Amino acid sequence: MNAMRAMLLALALTPAAHAHDMAAMANEAPLGFDATIDNAGHLWVVDTVGEHVRVRRSDDMGREFALSTIVNPTGEPIYAEGENRPKIALGSKGELYVTWSQPRKAPWTGFVRFSRSLDNGAHFDPPKTVHTDKAEITHRFDSLAVDGKGNLIVAWIDKRDLEAATKAHKPYLGAATYYSWSTDRGASFAPEQKITDQSCECCRIALARAPDGSIDAFFRAIYGDNIRDHAFATLPVGSKPAVARATFTQWHIEGCPHHGPSLAIDSTGTRHAVWFSAAGGKPEITYGQLQPGKPPVHAFTVAGNGASHADLAVDGKHVWIAWHQMSADGLALMLRESNDGGATFSEPRAIANTAGPSGWPKLVLHDHRAFVAWNPGGQFRLVPTEALQ
Repeated sequence: MNAMRAMLLALALTPAAHAHDMAAMANEAPLGFDATIDNAGHLWVVDTVGEHVRVRRSDDMGREFALSTIVNPTGEPIYAEGENRPKIALGSKGELYVTWSQPRKAPWTGFVRFSRSLDNGAHFDPPKTVHTDKAEITHRFDSLAVDGKGNLIVAWIDKRDLEAATKAHKPYLGAATYYSWSTDRGASFAPEQKITDQSCECCRIALARAPDGSIDAFFRAIYGDNIRDHAFATLPVGSKPAVARATFTQWHIEGCPHHGPSLAIDSTGTRHAVWFSAAGGKPEITYGQLQPGKPPVHAFTVAGNGASHADLAVDGKHVWIAWHQMSADGLALMLRESNDGGATFSEPRAIANTAGPSGWPKLVLHDHRAFVAWNPGGQFRLVPTEALQ
């Protein structure tokens, strides 16, 4: 037991990078990143260095990186902070898939870019643009997932319909959400399909795989006169999605809060979710189990003032929620857990701290355990949820 605790504390306290990589990230890399763990226990991290997307592999849960590969040898502008950061997903045959948003010349515009590796990260294909529409408008805030059949799903925020409405002198709030898919391991993508009109402009889209293998989306939408609640949709391959309202906070805000939700679906099909709202001037992170078209059940206030950018993960009856908590002393990485499927949660506790900024926390699972991928100051860490501050 003492040896296990020592290992957990070492993981929590040791920055996960070689000295060269730490210096490079501190000087060059923005804070946006993504991470996942494969079935063999290899940790994969995607981030950026200058105008390059970088994928790294760790074989010791993040203490050292055995592999580091530049995805796009020819540099290009990359969005890599906040809600708009590179993403990584794993295929069932060892494929590595990466997406990111590429800024264009005009402000707030972008293209969604994609690359893949079929040789375990040694090389990546030349990047391609996922969508057929090449107008210099917003195609940004990409999200990436792989369904139960190995098909890729890429979703993003898109302003082509806003542009069309503006030209026609018609009202249009926010943006739209679109998605595309690939049935050939990323060799090609189908023409994009609209999910819904009038979604929030800059909040990330949460994707999760359901027990039947399909991919579900949970994202901030706009209802009525700038009510910024959330929608839920299943994203089928080859047909139109069905969309329903999923939260009912009635938060009225005439602008994007840059604060997207998170979604995890357990083996019974229960849709666990966390989201942010400041309805009535009361900022808080809420947990609930989604019932599209109806208010969520088991709704629970996770944290209040100063809390932000929550993520969650689920394994059986175990649910973990991680988030950032601001204080006068800096930024705390907070955690709450449930062992009864989300019916009750533990008291909040800090598992790590930093005096400076960090990219948003990302929960990853391996062997029925949860870890929080985190990068305070651009120095990547994999923090075990068992860690003691």
